[in-house]
Amino acid sequence: MIMIRSNVLSDQKESKELKYVVYILRTSSNTLYIGQTNNLEKRLNEHKNKTNKTAKYLRYFESFQLVYSEQYPTRQDAMRREFQLKKWTRFKKEALIKGSLEIFKKF
Repeated sequence: MIMIRSNVLSDQKESKELKYVVYILRTSSNTLYIGQTNNLEKRLNEHKNKTNKTAKYLRYFESFQLVYSEQYPTRQDAMRREFQLKKWTRFKKEALIKGSLEIFKKF
């Protein structure tokens, strides 16, 4: 499985091989939302504009910020990772966002 990690949007690189993205958003209430898509820019705009395609959870918050993303070659890989991250504790998710990889050696 191929993966590219990024904790800021500007680090995203277009790639024909890595076209699915798992992302983490921090809401205005400091909660975390995890999703996956094949077009991150479009998906973020859908969330921002609160379209009918927006996750219902995000509609309740004034704003959000992209804090982390990873790229995968297939939707199946992205969905597996999304599911894995959703099971993690808040502490572990925050460590991933901050890039504190030493914490993962304990798990």
